[in-house]
Order: sequence, then C-alpha cells, then structure tokens
Amino acid sequence: MKPGVLLTLLLMFVLTVTGYAQKSPVDETDMAIKGIPRKGQRVTIQLDSKRVDDSWLKWITEKIGKVKADKGVYTMDGVVVESISKTPIRIISKVDATPTGTSVWWSIDLGNAYLSKDATPVQWKASETYLKDFARMLYREDLALQVAEAEKALVASQNNHMTVIQKADAIKKDIEKNKAKKIEIQQQLVQNAAELQQYNNQIDMNLKEQEAARADIVNMRVALEAVKERMNKIE
Repeated sequence: MKPGVLLTLLLMFVLTVTGYAQKSPVDETDMAIKGIPRKGQRVTIQLDSKRVDDSWLKWITEKIGKVKADKGVYTMDGVVVESISKTPIRIISKVDATPTGTSVWWSIDLGNAYLSKDATPVQWKASETYLKDFARMLYREDLALQVAEAEKALVASQNNHMTVIQKADAIKKDIEKNKAKKIEIQQQLVQNAAELQQYNNQIDMNLKEQEAARADIVNMRVALEAVKERMNKIE
C-alpha cells in the first residue's frame, strides 16, 4: 500500500475517534406511529442506518425479548427490563436515517404512565442509560473495525516497504553484474585487439612469403631455361 493511502486511512481514523469522543445525547421527542403521536426518547448515532437498524433489532431481542416488526416499527409487549421497570412494559421503537447519521427512537408504556422526562424521571434516566450504552457499543464495534483495517494497512505498508528494499537490493546486484560484464567486455576487446594485431602481422608475413615464393618461381624458370639452353648446345 502506498504511503499516501495509509496516511489517508490514519487521518480518517483519527477524525472518527475525535467524533466518537463526543457524547451521544438522548433527547425527548414525539413521533407519530401509525398516525398516533407518541412521546419518547431518541439518540442519534453517526453510523450507517442499515447497520444501526440491524444492531438495534439484535440488541433489543437479546437484551429484552421477542420483537414484532411491522414496516420498520418494532413492538415489544409485556416485556420486563429490570433497569427500567420491575413490571411488564410495552415498547414501540423505530430507527430512521438522518442528515447527521441515524436516530434510534423508542416510546415506553410503563402501564400506569408513558415514559417522560418530567413525569417519570427515574425510569427516564434508566432508559436513557440503556440507549447510551447501545450507542457506545456500536461506536466501540466501529472503532474496532477501523483499528483492524488500520492494522492491515500498516502491515501492507510494511510489506510494501520490504518489497521496495528488496527491489533496491536486486537493482544493486544488477548494477554489479553490469559492471562485471563491462569489465569482461573491455578485457575481451583488449584481447580482440591483440588477436587482430596478430592476424595483421600474419597477413604481412604471408605477403612477404608470397613475394619470396614468386621470386623463387622466377629464379627456377631462369635456371630451367639456362639448363635447356645448355642441353641444346650439346652436339
């Protein structure tokens, strides 16, 4: 992985951690469910709505009990959440995407009253903690994923660094081989020049030998003609 890509990932990680450092406030807000306005609590989580929705359904199913889902509305009837109420309660919940993330909203019917910041402050505080715990759990999970990705990126960067070093070593070896080959070629050129000079000397010697051979032929012819002439003079 290129250093610039790793740096970008790390910057994104730092910025995300900074964002998570902020608290996840819970506010009181009304929401109309099937045309009926209900007062409830809402926490906004700066994560993808699909992921938050899936996690919320899993969370309340595991922590509270059976959930009925109808067109994005979750209902839980006659459930007991010890931290909120010792008696059975009714919960209606909905998860929505927002411009700043995802909102998790729920309305709780305590049996004798609806959850309200002013009317049921003790239950309000308990359910507020419940929502905040859920938000913290999601943020921790997301940070764990980002840490894992950053660690993978770091390993990839280290591996890339080793590859670059190995490549540099290979280039250095090629340079040394090239230098050795150059010396070998230079030696061959010197040897070749010496051989060429030797061949030129041999050619010069051969030319002299040819000249001497031609002179011998001429001398032989002269001698032969002289012998023939003497033979012709014999009576």
